[in-house]
Amino acid sequence: MRTRLKICGITRLQDADQVVAVGADGLGLICYPPSPRYVDITVAAAIAAQVPPLIDVIAVFVNPSADQVDAVLQRVAVSVLQFHGDESPTFCSSFGVPYIKTLRVGDEDALGPRCAGYSDAGAMLLDTHDSALYGGTGRTFPWHLARTIQQIPVILAGGLTEKTVSEAIRLSGAYAVDVSSGVESTPGIKDANKIARFARAVRDHDASAGDVHE
Repeated sequence: MRTRLKICGITRLQDADQVVAVGADGLGLICYPPSPRYVDITVAAAIAAQVPPLIDVIAVFVNPSADQVDAVLQRVAVSVLQFHGDESPTFCSSFGVPYIKTLRVGDEDALGPRCAGYSDAGAMLLDTHDSALYGGTGRTFPWHLARTIQQIPVILAGGLTEKTVSEAIRLSGAYAVDVSSGVESTPGIKDANKIARFARAVRDHDASAGDVHE
């Protein structure tokens, strides 16, 4: 099965173009002002407007109000919402838009019970827990923990790089991977070469896994 690829924290039009060029399945726009990867709603709208069909534009929130989400939906061509905080299942599903729910993962988390209630989510995104940061930590968690989630597709995030992504997919069994800091030159500024190499590493993993399977 082909591993899906999301590249998150896009803040510039040229970076969005590179995400499209490497064949990523989705790009993430951070709608959380404290993040160094926060993108102003006007810029977010311009980025989303240039993304071609069949590539998801994912708006990422951390504990937003309903008004904040609605403001983005009114101006930005978003196809998926991602909730990265402590949002309830009822809140996540209240906008009539497909959503991804993020779980921040520690070393020994029991992830299955934490998925309870989010049965209508499109996927659970697993990222490394940090008491001060919501994503973009550059740190990993034990990838095998992802296999304890059986009821919903898993997107793996947290410290992934071109050198680690193949092992991460193998150990986690994840449906998709999500990278941000691993393809940056500085926070919020993507590196085109790193994006290309990361996408190639994902494709190479899938090709080698297919050869082993056969």
